[in-house]
Amino acid sequence: MTAWVAFSELLRNVALTIAAIVGAVLAWRQLSPAAVQAKSANAQAELARRAHVTELFNRAVGQLRDPNLEVRLAAIYVLREVAKDFPDLSNPVFELLQAYLRAGGIDYGDEDMPIDVREIVKMLRSRLGESDADIQG
Repeated sequence: MTAWVAFSELLRNVALTIAAIVGAVLAWRQLSPAAVQAKSANAQAELARRAHVTELFNRAVGQLRDPNLEVRLAAIYVLREVAKDFPDLSNPVFELLQAYLRAGGIDYGDEDMPIDVREIVKMLRSRLGESDADIQG
């Protein structure tokens, strides 16, 4: 009788183990498409974000030569935020701003620079790790 009890317990344990393995495989198969779908959704969200940033960048570039100071300042601030949020775009942003300053080619002498030019210079100085005190003193 004890042999029969031991055999039935062994059979029960084997059946439970097989059921657990089958359940785990079925659960994994159900989760696998969900994981792929979530990964795809994340990739699409990142592409949409990049497209939005590209649109912001292009619009800001066009607004740098706007006659209104407020529009130029907004464009400069947008470019600054793009450079902060997307490190791979920071070099093109700073190269663009440097080219913008070079293209102006204006020597201000003793006069104060316009505020938009001062903001660009401030951004470029912060990129180089210099403070206004380092430059002036």
